Amino acid sequence: MSASGSKVSSVISLKGSTAIVTEFFGFCINSILYQRGIYPPDKFQTVTKYGLPIHITNDRGLMNYLGQVLSQISEWVMSGSIQRFVIVISSAASGEVIERWVFNVETDKQMASSGRTSDKSEVEIQREIQALIRQITVTVTVLPLIKVPCTFDLLVYADEDVDIPAAWEESDPKYVIGATEIPIRSFTTKIHKVTPSVSYHEDD
Repeated sequence: MSASGSKVSSVISLKGSTAIVTEFFGFCINSILYQRGIYPPDKFQTVTKYGLPIHITNDRGLMNYLGQVLSQISEWVMSGSIQRFVIVISSAASGEVIERWVFNVETDKQMASSGRTSDKSEVEIQREIQALIRQITVTVTVLPLIKVPCTFDLLVYADEDVDIPAAWEESDPKYVIGATEIPIRSFTTKIHKVTPSVSYHEDD
């Protein structure tokens, strides 16, 4: 007895798309903190994700902090309230902003509110994310060397009517003065689209 084959297309729900975007942000934060030397190498371990070796922190305090931030970001991605996510790298001594990694987020609110699913395959999305992360790694090699100890801040731009947790604070945008910007390729689940770029100050 033979079975007739049928093609099963993957579907991605709003919840699934939110999980993909939130997970991507988590790996990007870790990767950038490692590649820019914000924490020493022994604070990271290597895992394989998106078919690539990626460094993630093994520092308990940093893991807990990032977990809390990503949990809140996930809620805002799910509700379509997030507009932009930003990683700011500043001089620990002077506070001068050295780099500003921006991840613009577009939400198809009609798809999100109607409960419609995306027919884009997860394999295709993973390929787009892989290419994006490869470009971030290449971009880091052309950025000026960071020569001073630095700290980082995570900024979230959300709709004005969202509830802000008590632990979160209002912040200025922390722009890079006299910035040069490098655009980076995007990825989309069809429900959410993420488009990164990095701004930095060129060495005099």
